[in-house]
Amino acid sequence: MTLRIDDHRICYFDTRNGPQQRPASELTIITDADKAMSAVKLNGDLVHFTEAEADALIQAGATDGRRHLKASDSGSAI
Repeated sequence: MTLRIDDHRICYFDTRNGPQQRPASELTIITDADKAMSAVKLNGDLVHFTEAEADALIQAGATDGRRHLKASDSGSAI
């Protein structure tokens, strides 16, 4: 997946359903425990990305809704 953030804090995603764009302020980053990755929901689909990309989205104004996974959590990949 390709992610780009412009100077106006608009985030551009290349997804399997085509390109998507959203203002960073409208995004909430979540944790997908099944894949142990950060993601956002776009049009009902989860779009996954790296932690570095998650940090860039947060710096651009996205809400950080991630949670830390622990080995004791059910479904944890750790």
